[in-house]
Amino acid sequence: MTVLEEHDVALVRADNPGPFTLSGTNTWVVGRDPCWVVDPGPAIEAHLAAVEAEVSARGGAGGIVLTHDHDDHAEAAPALADRLGARLAATRAPRAVRIADGDRVGPFEVVATPGHAPDHVAFASGAVCFTGDAILGEGSVFIAPDPGALSGYLAALERLQRMELAALCPGHGPVVEDPAAKIGEYLAHRRDRERRVIAALDAGRRSVDELLDEVWDDVPAVLRPAAAVTLAAHLDKLEEDGRLPNDVERPKWPW
Repeated sequence: MTVLEEHDVALVRADNPGPFTLSGTNTWVVGRDPCWVVDPGPAIEAHLAAVEAEVSARGGAGGIVLTHDHDDHAEAAPALADRLGARLAATRAPRAVRIADGDRVGPFEVVATPGHAPDHVAFASGAVCFTGDAILGEGSVFIAPDPGALSGYLAALERLQRMELAALCPGHGPVVEDPAAKIGEYLAHRRDRERRVIAALDAGRRSVDELLDEVWDDVPAVLRPAAAVTLAAHLDKLEEDGRLPNDVERPKWPW
């Protein structure tokens, strides 16, 4: 029996592969009579139809929840809610019942996981946690600059690490069957990036390009803009900690 079968979870993966979505967005259908949908994904008709079919096979939908409001996770939410006749719950989304850290919704406990997005949450159901883009099945995530974003993200990872979890169901990539190891890997990765940023600053690097070349030298060109976003979050944290030199260039982005 697979870990998904053991916990009565089905994966419906959207056909939207890419450098940020990996093999596509994972939509999770949890339980039955009724089931619950985590992250409806992009508004692709074939994907909506596949999710609807899985929900029907499981006795209908009790509700839909969103880990965050990025389009690759949430775009299909209004249409799916209409098709299933189900309510939508999210920290922020049109037509959604508002939820917050510690709330119970359906079979889930809401766990705040800011960092990738200010509204990001995970959903714990028993020993399984649906992590959205807080933790992926492979690779790392970018951290969006926002007051306290990186500090909040590290605290959320530490909180998840203290939970007795058997599996992580991420927003992209495969199921994680060793949550403790994966979360430890994420914490070590982020702390190593911070150490390297500090070392680069100590060596006199001040421009965005210099810092990216020095610290994110392993990142392919297509992901360099995302690395710049995460660099901004690291610089914000160093400023919060009183450790950022005054003459450092800060990344700029259109939003």
